Amino acid sequence: MTLLATLAKRAEEAGLNASAPPQEAQIDGWLLRLSPGKAKRSRCVNALAQGRLPLPQLLDRCEAAFAKSGLPLIIRITPYSQPPDLDLQLQRLGWFEFDAADVMVRASLDHLPQRHLLRAIDNPAYARLVGRLRGSSETEILAHAERMQHAPRPYQGYLLEGPDGELQACGQIVVDEDMVGLFDIFTPPEKRGQGHAKALCEALLREARAQGAYRAYLQVGTDNKVAQRLYASLGFEFAYRYHYRSKDPSAAD
Repeated sequence: MTLLATLAKRAEEAGLNASAPPQEAQIDGWLLRLSPGKAKRSRCVNALAQGRLPLPQLLDRCEAAFAKSGLPLIIRITPYSQPPDLDLQLQRLGWFEFDAADVMVRASLDHLPQRHLLRAIDNPAYARLVGRLRGSSETEILAHAERMQHAPRPYQGYLLEGPDGELQACGQIVVDEDMVGLFDIFTPPEKRGQGHAKALCEALLREARAQGAYRAYLQVGTDNKVAQRLYASLGFEFAYRYHYRSKDPSAAD
């Protein structure tokens, strides 16, 4: 297995750990995440193993669990989904594809610049700050805070601020042994194009390195070319792509 393939698999495992909400269930080798929050990775099915149930029966059971939680059934499709032809089977059933995202990895956290101090912020405050900036509902903000508070790997939120204390950018790290994930990187619209996001990410990676991480990953929308160029300039490279499928039109909202 190549280094990039190894990093990709490790990033998938770390990402699953980081996005775990308290509302979880398992059905025949599939992991169901049932958070009412905004992040789709915490309210979808991850098809981790090929079980014994026929696909129609498995989908029916998953749909019942999601309906009980008041959520549309969404299945996350990755290169690791089981069975291997799951994406094709769902496509043939008429399930539509949406919200493709790229996972990018950085193999080393060496040679990071020594500049830019960050201010730590607790999880509830971070959820409220980034939720307000993104226009999230109160339910989504509370679910985001709940997920972070109960995550198996701690979320650490940080702010990059200007001389007068104005917010320039914010983001989070989740350190999972040797690997760190960057999450919820956000720059206020009026502060964009000034290098703040890059400075923030460099400082976040430096903080993670101080905590023992020596490689990194992140998830970015496939169509977000501006962010992809930013992360490429930071030494991240494409590892793999995932997307979601559903038969419920409301799932893409």
